[in-house]
Amino acid sequence: RSVYDDQPNAHQRFMEKLDACIRNHDREIEKMCNFHHQGFVDAITELLKVRADAEKLKVQVTDTNRRLQDAGKEVIAQTEEIIRCRVQQRNITTVVEKLQLCLPVLEMYSKLKEQMNVKRYYSALKTMEQLENLYLPRVSQYRFCQIMIENLPKLREEIKEISMSDLKDFLESIRKHSDRIGETAMKQAQQQKTFSTTLQKQNNVHYGRNMHFGRSRILESKNEITLKRTFEDDDEHEEEVLTAQDLVDFSPVYRCLHIYSVLGDGEIFENYYRKQRRKQARLVLQPQSSMHETVEGYRRYFSQIVGFFVVEDHILHVTQGLVTRTYTDELWNMALSKIIAVLRTHSSYCSDPDLVLELKNLIVVFADTLQGYGFPVNRLFDLLFEIRDQYNETLLKKWSGLFRDIFEVDNYSPIPVANEEEYKIVISKFPFQDPELDKQSFPKKLPMSQSVPQIYIQVKEFIYASLKFSESLHRSSTEIDDMLRKSTNLLLTRTLSSCLQNLIKKPHIGLTELVQIIINTTHLEQACKYLEDFISNITNISQVTVHTARLYGLSTFKDARHAAEGEIYTKLNQKIDEFIQIADYDWTMSESDGRASGYLMDLINFLRSTFQVFTHLPGKVAQTACMSACQHLSTSLMQMLLDNELKQISMGAIQQFNLDVIQCELFASSEPVPGFQGDTLQLAFIDLRQV
Repeated sequence: RSVYDDQPNAHQRFMEKLDACIRNHDREIEKMCNFHHQGFVDAITELLKVRADAEKLKVQVTDTNRRLQDAGKEVIAQTEEIIRCRVQQRNITTVVEKLQLCLPVLEMYSKLKEQMNVKRYYSALKTMEQLENLYLPRVSQYRFCQIMIENLPKLREEIKEISMSDLKDFLESIRKHSDRIGETAMKQAQQQKTFSTTLQKQNNVHYGRNMHFGRSRILESKNEITLKRTFEDDDEHEEEVLTAQDLVDFSPVYRCLHIYSVLGDGEIFENYYRKQRRKQARLVLQPQSSMHETVEGYRRYFSQIVGFFVVEDHILHVTQGLVTRTYTDELWNMALSKIIAVLRTHSSYCSDPDLVLELKNLIVVFADTLQGYGFPVNRLFDLLFEIRDQYNETLLKKWSGLFRDIFEVDNYSPIPVANEEEYKIVISKFPFQDPELDKQSFPKKLPMSQSVPQIYIQVKEFIYASLKFSESLHRSSTEIDDMLRKSTNLLLTRTLSSCLQNLIKKPHIGLTELVQIIINTTHLEQACKYLEDFISNITNISQVTVHTARLYGLSTFKDARHAAEGEIYTKLNQKIDEFIQIADYDWTMSESDGRASGYLMDLINFLRSTFQVFTHLPGKVAQTACMSACQHLSTSLMQMLLDNELKQISMGAIQQFNLDVIQCELFASSEPVPGFQGDTLQLAFIDLRQV
């Protein structure tokens, strides 16, 4: 920096000094090179002298080596000949020794082939074991031995394949005949249950002493290997007790298990067997799409499942470890979940209560059978409670149609009885008591119509039908009593109530029919206590029990009466409106006709005849209907008189209208329905009179 920062000539002076320094260094380098050059020249000269001597030495070594090689060729040839002869001598000795070792191996292998040809597979496995452990290790270095060693696994695989083929045939056989095995097991379980129930009734022996069907025979035959096939159709008619091993030959399973155990592949066999049985279980658990249409579809479905688990139970007890209790329990839990899902789905399609009842009976037999083999079935009985609700629904639908048919054919008239015999027939069907009516002579009429005893009989039939489902559910009498009362309450509060409500709303039901319906519901309500006694007699549960439910017939029939009463009021008012519509007042007439209008007289006559029909109704209902009709008539006449479209009224028209109002007042004062106090009914027309 100082070179460039000083005076202008500083750079030039610096370059001159630098050149001088370079020249000095060049002179020093030249001196150093001159000093060492002489030594280099001397070294090169020495190397040139040695080069000639080295070439001479090379020629001498090459010549010496050639002469030595020529001299040793004959020695080498003689030595190699001696070595070859000695190797041949040693090989001959070795061959003799090894042949003596190989002969037993060949004999054992020949014996193995013969055993394979005659299908003595277990002996063949033993021979192979001797070959591998005793004979082949001595001669394992030979090629033919290696071939044998390579063939032995193939022979083992061949034995495994043959035994596995037998096992597959066995699995196919039990798959085809599992329904028959299950059907036999279910039949015997049902017979055992019937027999035990009979003993319990006769000797008060507790049910369930011998639950396992055919279990003793299964345990006795644990060690049996060869069993007979009995699939001929004639065997179906044999009366002897058949067990699983009577129907199926289990020997292929035992044989295959034994062979795989000897081969050390017992675990592989167990896994294969369990895997195949799981696949078969899924096939068995898969229902047919039309299973819900007939009871035979359900029976075949249950038989196949029972047959499957009967076989597994037999395998569990007669083999060591092929299947375990844990495995069967796991398989059963999987199957049970599938069975419950299938039954939920297919039973929901059943609209016939008889079919649902048959399904329930099949489920009970199915559960009892498998329970006898140690499988837990509590979830099946829980499912039965779900199906019971569905069964009740199908019953309710069926009885809804029965109730509709009864109401459809009813004449809604009191039941006439001509003599004592007819009277007894009626009261034998319906608990009717009326001391006043008993005093009357024949012929006479019972206040209710024909539908009342028919409804009462059908309610009892419903209770019987509901009771059928509760049988064999292993429930106490208290629970059965509670179930019957709940289902009967549903019948009364929902089905019968709905039918009554629909009946009341039908347009062809007139006032006379409505009056009879009110009378009928009154008698049906009174009969509810007899239905409670009927249920108590069936279940042997006293009504004084704290947890005993009550029938809700009171509210059901009361609601129906209220609806009928309301419909009476509505129809009366509609009828009054029809008469009012035909009124034709001449509001400009000069003089009245001197008598009430014809339409009004017809209306009053209609009301008189109608209220006469009300004599069998409770007094309050008849009074309310009469008061409602008079008020509606007064209001209608008032609206006619005060109509905005009515512009002028003559005195003659007023007088004519006055005559009609007088007739209305006379009707009210005539007490068409007894029970009114004073002028209570006439007050309905007081506002109209003032106007």
